[in-house]
Amino acid sequence: MNSSAHPKQNSNSDLAYQKAILGSVSRTFALTIPLLPPAIEVVVGNTYLLCRIVDTIEDAAELSPTEKQGLSKLFLEAVLGAIPVEDFVTPCLDTLKDYSNIDELDLIAHTPTVLRILHTFPDKDQAAISRCVSIMSNGMSHFHGRQTQAGLKDLAEFEQYCYVVAGVVGELLTSIFSNYSIEFAKQIKGHEQLAIAFGQALQMTNILKDSPEDRARGVSWKPASMSQNELLKISYEKLQDSMSYILLIPENEVGMRRFCLLAFGLAVMTLEKITTRKEFSNKSEVKLSRNTVWVFYAFTKIAASNPLLMKAFFYVSSKQLRKLSAKNL
Repeated sequence: MNSSAHPKQNSNSDLAYQKAILGSVSRTFALTIPLLPPAIEVVVGNTYLLCRIVDTIEDAAELSPTEKQGLSKLFLEAVLGAIPVEDFVTPCLDTLKDYSNIDELDLIAHTPTVLRILHTFPDKDQAAISRCVSIMSNGMSHFHGRQTQAGLKDLAEFEQYCYVVAGVVGELLTSIFSNYSIEFAKQIKGHEQLAIAFGQALQMTNILKDSPEDRARGVSWKPASMSQNELLKISYEKLQDSMSYILLIPENEVGMRRFCLLAFGLAVMTLEKITTRKEFSNKSEVKLSRNTVWVFYAFTKIAASNPLLMKAFFYVSSKQLRKLSAKNL
């Protein structure tokens, strides 16, 4: 479907739904996505919802790996236009009838709305989104059967997992930002790896933060052979690359910078908490308070266009991580 000729077909009710459901399924992204310039806010918001549907299938503990793979395949075919969207929605809702998160079920029921919005974007953005959803969906399907209590095989498999669930989102953001800003497209040339590290850093933070809950349901996404400290050290290296990535965004693109800086900063502060605590049995112990989040949100207003302030924040907020990284583990 070539829809670049009609980029304004989004109906108000579709967009209103996208905005509302975003607030219901993700507090963090409902905070960061509206910081983006309006032209790309709707694109990134839509992509997030598509990725969230893939995630919901992944998170459904009551489904077998085969059921998850089947639903992921149907979803991808619906996104790519190979099957009518109802051929995904009906079996998916049927299979997930005991799933507890009603907002996520509502999102699945509204897959046609999300795809209608997707099909109004310029072809370049649609192609980048389809690529991202394909890699994520196929990648997660590959890992569905690998969930064990022991964890992933090694660091390479761990990095691959972090790539298919988040590194690829870093690549997607880079495509969308580049389609929007010629200056950013020039700056990022030759540094595309930083985008992957940015996504992976956020994912590694989530894996470390959620590990007690994962353990309780009998799975681990950590590499079996690595200690928590070794993982924190790798995460810190990815954060350093993430900082370099944000600094490549033109200073006048304050919205794009704030979007990335907010996600980055929350990850830095969470990892620092994990490093300081060493042991924790519930993610609430390392969760940032709402107050911390809002204070940092306000700080990004001033810091986004000031590289020195950004670097100072990173330096001050990663003291324990830096100490740990300096040690020979």
